[in-house]
Amino acid sequence: MTTAPLTPDELLTTTRTVRKRLDLTRPVPMELIRECLEIALQAPSGSNRQDWQWIVVTDPDRRKAVGDFYRRAVDRYLASDGSAAKLFADDPGRAEVQRRVGDSVGYLGEHMGEVPVLLIPCLRVPRLASGNQAGAWGSLLPAVWSYMLAARARGLGTAWTTLHLLYEDEMAELLGLPSDVRQAALVPTAYYTGETFKPAPRVPLDEVLHLDRWSG
Repeated sequence: MTTAPLTPDELLTTTRTVRKRLDLTRPVPMELIRECLEIALQAPSGSNRQDWQWIVVTDPDRRKAVGDFYRRAVDRYLASDGSAAKLFADDPGRAEVQRRVGDSVGYLGEHMGEVPVLLIPCLRVPRLASGNQAGAWGSLLPAVWSYMLAARARGLGTAWTTLHLLYEDEMAELLGLPSDVRQAALVPTAYYTGETFKPAPRVPLDEVLHLDRWSG
C-alpha cells in the first residue's frame, strides 16, 4: 500500500494517541495489519530472542468482550486520584489539556469494543524477573511502537493502552493465552477521522535534560 508522504521526523512527531478520532464504522483489511506487523518484526529485541507474540482481535463478539473489561478498568481509573483528568489541577494551562485527555479516555472506554481491530502485543517468558524487567519489556515495546508508526503512515490511528491489565487473568482466559505468555498493551487500530496530526505541546527539553549527572 502507498504510505503517506511523511519525513521520518514528521512521522515521529505526529504519531499521536487516537481515541475519539478512530473510525468505528470502516473495516480495516487484515492485509494492512499484516504489513504493519511485518515492519514491527524488524525492531530490536534482547539477544535477538524475538519472544514477541501478537494477538489480533477482529471477531465482533470477542472485541465486545475485550471492550467490556476495558470499560470496567477505565471506570476504576477515572475514579482514582491518578486519573489523567485530575493531574496538574493547580496549573490552568495543563489542567485543561488533562481534562480533555480524561474525556477522551472515557470515550474510548465506552467504545473500545467497537474498534475494528484490537492488537494485544505479548511477550513469551517463563517468568518475569523481580529485578530487570526493563530488559524483558524492552524486547517488545520498540516493536509495538514500530507497529504504531507503520499504522500512522498508512492512515490508521492507534492508542497505547494498558488499563485492561487490571483484568489480566480474565483477559488471558478470554484469549486462551498459555501461562507463559504475558500481555503488554492493548492497541486499538482503525482508520482515523479528520485531516492530519501535529506535534503536541511538551515540557521544554532543558527541564528534563541532565548532562553527565543529576544535579539540583
